[in-house]
Amino acid sequence: MLVWNKILTNEEHTRRDGEWLMGFNMVTEMDEIFKIEAQTIVEGMKLAWLKGYKQVEINCDNAMLIDTIRNRFASISNIVEVWLIHEMCNKD
Repeated sequence: MLVWNKILTNEEHTRRDGEWLMGFNMVTEMDEIFKIEAQTIVEGMKLAWLKGYKQVEINCDNAMLIDTIRNRFASISNIVEVWLIHEMCNKD
């Protein structure tokens, strides 16, 4: 059975059936929201993979961030977290 998981950029991690699995808090500096949301996705993906989940669904309301990741612009991004997300999504 394939279980999909979801990473929300409000620092929650739930299963498709809505069961809450884990959450986390981050201390951030004053920075632009694009970088902070990208950092949240990276940390959520790390947590999910540490728990053994290899397929996750990322929910993020930052359309520009998602577009950057989906359209392969991450490789030219100057934000490390965006590059990391791109690399993690293409990892086996």
